[in-house]
Amino acid sequence: MASFVADVHLAKLAKLLRLLGFDTLYFTYIEDEELLKISKDERRWIVTKDRALCTRAKRCLLIRAKDPKEQLEEVLEALHLTQCQPFSRCLVDNALLKAVPKEEVLAKIPPKVAQWCEEFQWCPECGRIYWKGSHYDRMKKFIDEVCG
Repeated sequence: MASFVADVHLAKLAKLLRLLGFDTLYFTYIEDEELLKISKDERRWIVTKDRALCTRAKRCLLIRAKDPKEQLEEVLEALHLTQCQPFSRCLVDNALLKAVPKEEVLAKIPPKVAQWCEEFQWCPECGRIYWKGSHYDRMKKFIDEVCG
């Protein structure tokens, strides 16, 4: 599965790539030299809007679209990516999520969620807890549109 490092102008794209399960690094500030080093050392694709940066990288996707969904479609089409693992990464820090029993998160979730939800995932890096809430159907529809 492809992995990425996104430049500072593509925060929403980085989040969408993570939503689909792609290992995607994102930094609010990073120099081009560091992006190039990460790309080379970790064999990651750089996703950027910076044409000059792309000319210096071995693995680089120049993103032209302004809309994040269209940006995501550019990446998926350019690399012929069809295998997605949605909801497997933390949207904030990129860590792989782990299934966690309801009993272990009961004190950390809203009481109303505890009444109806039985499945939870936990980020071992930041401690965020994820569940299939009201936003899930909308996100699933988006994933089905872009991943097929």
